[in-house]
Amino acid sequence: MSSLTKKSSESGSVAAFVLNRLHEWGVSRIWGYPGDGINGLIGAFHEVGDRVEFTQCRHEELAAFKATAQAKLTGEVGVCMATSGPGAIHLLNGLYDAKLDHQPVVAIVGQQKRFSLGGQYQQEVDLNTLFKDVCSEFVQVCMAPSQARHLVDRAMRIAKATKSPTCVIFPSDVQEQPYSDPPREHGAIYSGHPNVPAAQPRVIPQDAEIARAAEVLNAGQKVGIIIGQGAAKAAEEVKQVADLLGCGVAKALNGRAALPDDLPYVTGAIGLLGSKPTDEMIMNCDTLFMIGTSFPYAEWLPEPGDARGVQIDIDARMIALRYPMEVGLVGDSKETLRALIPHLQRKEDRSWRENIEQEVERWWEILADRAQKPMDDGLNPTLVFHELSPRLPDRCILTADSGSSTNWWARHLRLREGMDAILSGTLATMGPAVPYATAAKVTYPDRPVIACVGDGTMQMNGISELIDIARLWRDGQYSDPRLIVLVLNNHDLNQVTWEQRVQASDPKMQASQDLPDFPYAGYAELLGLKGIRVEEPGQVAAAWEEALSADRPVVFEAITDPEFPPLPPHIKPEQAKKIARALAEGDENRGRIIKETIKAKVSEFTTR
Repeated sequence: MSSLTKKSSESGSVAAFVLNRLHEWGVSRIWGYPGDGINGLIGAFHEVGDRVEFTQCRHEELAAFKATAQAKLTGEVGVCMATSGPGAIHLLNGLYDAKLDHQPVVAIVGQQKRFSLGGQYQQEVDLNTLFKDVCSEFVQVCMAPSQARHLVDRAMRIAKATKSPTCVIFPSDVQEQPYSDPPREHGAIYSGHPNVPAAQPRVIPQDAEIARAAEVLNAGQKVGIIIGQGAAKAAEEVKQVADLLGCGVAKALNGRAALPDDLPYVTGAIGLLGSKPTDEMIMNCDTLFMIGTSFPYAEWLPEPGDARGVQIDIDARMIALRYPMEVGLVGDSKETLRALIPHLQRKEDRSWRENIEQEVERWWEILADRAQKPMDDGLNPTLVFHELSPRLPDRCILTADSGSSTNWWARHLRLREGMDAILSGTLATMGPAVPYATAAKVTYPDRPVIACVGDGTMQMNGISELIDIARLWRDGQYSDPRLIVLVLNNHDLNQVTWEQRVQASDPKMQASQDLPDFPYAGYAELLGLKGIRVEEPGQVAAAWEEALSADRPVVFEAITDPEFPPLPPHIKPEQAKKIARALAEGDENRGRIIKETIKAKVSEFTTR
């Protein structure tokens, strides 16, 4: 028996063993909320001391979001903990965020005592069934103390290997029993050392497939690249490929920080929240090269047959899922690009690249022009982001929510080298941005963090998350105090309001869309934080200077006009027809909507 296993087996209770074993796997923090279904586990934190810290969250959903954010920012396994029944149920949304964005998270969940299961006992829920989809790679119940070792090991190992959430369920009576190693008998399982394997393998395609991909890319005259989070560690290789192929690079939202936006050929986001130069590059390319992304909206990709396709993804299941690719390279983006680069021929005709760079430059000018357009009822929301962009601190971490604020976050913030940006990309759930920011600040206390949210998500769970932000700041968790929560206060569930108009031809319905007023900045002051409320365009720049120099976390409340249109890169005829029908049916702000839409589109033709 190794010394590591001997140390683990001497940990006392099963609960103490579980925490010690997680520590051996490198876990130093667990996000969670207590309950009697995990009393044994909570009590065991006294035994493990400061090796593993329990960080209390205001809600189990927030705990799962924080574990997911930690995984997104570090690549390490995030761990969350909840009690049985309702606590376990609350974890689901955050765990689905991890599942859909391919992040390693382990959920440790309590359950009623084994002898009460099946008796409709209080808070008894069939947790195996509950978690079998979200934790489809691994969910198990620990039925005996000697099972704990291999369940914890497999949950951690599978989460890391598959980049997905896993779950181990501990009945409360098992938690409190003395831990024992598996017996030396038939049927026993002896799981391996947590540090085996210590390094990730090199995953690269066969040489023949590399050659085929190079042939397609070399033949293309107008290559368009899309990257996602899978290319985050391959930035230098992507730059080399883009230079050789003389093309531009678009970014899926999960790859927001994979390349900085100050590179002249980076065209920005793709899709409904994307940029005009991205749309023009992708729709006019003759060769599509997707690297580390499963961008889901096929309507923003070329018509099948209009472009040849090459894709790199480490998961073979994702190859050719969005577009009929000619060559699919299954491998790590960095390693695969390194193997591919020697086979690529530098394109001497740079006209395609030059045109892309001109369009990118013009797009930034269009965005700047749009940001200065005055509004009739509150601030132009893009002005708030436009003034923040040049003031973004070095190494800052940006978090976004799901809503119209995400449009401006995706388009107007010009990320530089060394910055990070995360959001709920595939699940696109409301609510993660503020807990993401808390997790980011605890994980990297010396880095500035800025969360960008709407008032809908702030009322959903952001207000309660401010309590944790204030508590952790008072406890000295932030060596750099800069944690800013930007709230766009427009009294409207704005993204859905626009979706109703554009997708369903329906006018705004006040009963579902209007939000009650709330003093976000004032509430921050009650918590001991700094609150800044901005209502006039001339106040925005100075307010950002004040927020970024504050000695404590800040809530920056911007009173914005909900009728600034979150326009896509191009409006399709069917979208135009639907919004026209919505306005014709009596949308309360139809006059302002028409006016602002025309103003926004006119700027594209008049800028430069």
